Amino acid sequence: MQLVALGINHHTAPVDVRERVAIVPERMETHLRSLLLQPAVAEASLLSTCNRTELVVALDDADAPAPLDWFRHACAALQKPVDPYLAIFRGPLAARHLFRLAGGLDSLVIGEPQILGQMKDAYELAQRAGGVGKWLGRTYQQAFAVAKRIRTDTAIGANPVSVAFAAVSLARQIFGDLSRHTALIIGAGDTAELTLRHLHGQGVRSITIANRTLARAQQLAAPYGAQAVPLAAVPAVLERADIVLSSTNSELPILGKGTVESALKARRRRPMFLVDLAVPRDIESEVASLRDVYLYTVDDLRGVVQEGLQSRQAALAEAERIVDAQVDAFVEWCNAQQAVPLVKALRGGMLRTRDVETERALADLAHGHPPEQVIRRLAHDLTNKLAHGPSVQIRRAGEQGDAALLDAMRRLLGFDGNA
Repeated sequence: MQLVALGINHHTAPVDVRERVAIVPERMETHLRSLLLQPAVAEASLLSTCNRTELVVALDDADAPAPLDWFRHACAALQKPVDPYLAIFRGPLAARHLFRLAGGLDSLVIGEPQILGQMKDAYELAQRAGGVGKWLGRTYQQAFAVAKRIRTDTAIGANPVSVAFAAVSLARQIFGDLSRHTALIIGAGDTAELTLRHLHGQGVRSITIANRTLARAQQLAAPYGAQAVPLAAVPAVLERADIVLSSTNSELPILGKGTVESALKARRRRPMFLVDLAVPRDIESEVASLRDVYLYTVDDLRGVVQEGLQSRQAALAEAERIVDAQVDAFVEWCNAQQAVPLVKALRGGMLRTRDVETERALADLAHGHPPEQVIRRLAHDLTNKLAHGPSVQIRRAGEQGDAALLDAMRRLLGFDGNA
């Protein structure tokens, strides 16, 4: 069995590539079931976020190739080779990748906790689809344990740094005091909720939330006194927004150049700050060409994010040591799995010998043989039969001068060097 992780992420591919290969939630299970049908794929999971689209598989043949053709086919919408953007990890390196991912060490914003929830969702989906067995089960549970320990034992999450926080920080750099400005949040998922929390924390009181499901927008808006509108109302409310942050799962853009241009005219050219946190993108890239518009994508936030990472560097080194220790433990577990068939065969043989000798002893007792005699014979025969195989191999190793095998037998049987 071999563990393999492969895909694209924000280290290997720009946003215009990531958005073309992103898998929308409605199609995740279909894609996952298709992946599980691929040759040698015994277990599988899929993860698709704004920063990565990756799969993790357990191959039932250690020499089997990774399901690259499946991933290439899944990325057909890219309409160009995906291979230059691929990252592939095998064996312990795949485990290390998952451990670092769960701990927030591979995120655009180091230490952000959102990826852990996304990984848990991916794991639950894999469980429902029958994609989790011994190998993925062990790897994911260990990854979740790593994340918990990193959160508990390090200060990597002490400062509220996230893509949403970075976006709001950038808005503050552009507008200064945000309490005098209005905001529109498009979407009502986790990122939108985090963005709303940060905006409210900066004193923004005039906030509108637009979402395809109005009830979800209302639920999110209520605790903050925000307004909720359906997604179709965005063109009507856009002109009132100084700050627009969009994060949906839409496959098509929510805001086009024409819609934003109309809003700018109604605003009499007052500047508008837009951040597109979605992959695929919610805002057409052509919007950036308009005057009085500041448009940023998740990739543009890197510089802002870096400022918040300086305080996390010491914690990062400590977190990496936690990951290293868990990778070592994972390797030990993998090595132990190689011995499982041998242990089962050994115990199976001993149990069969026990059963045969027990039945013979019970038969002797049934025929009236003295119990003491039966017990002594049972002990004698069991000892001889269980010791026979090892004794033959030890004698043969001695005759052939195989010192290595003799030493291994001593260690196996728990004898010291003088035995």
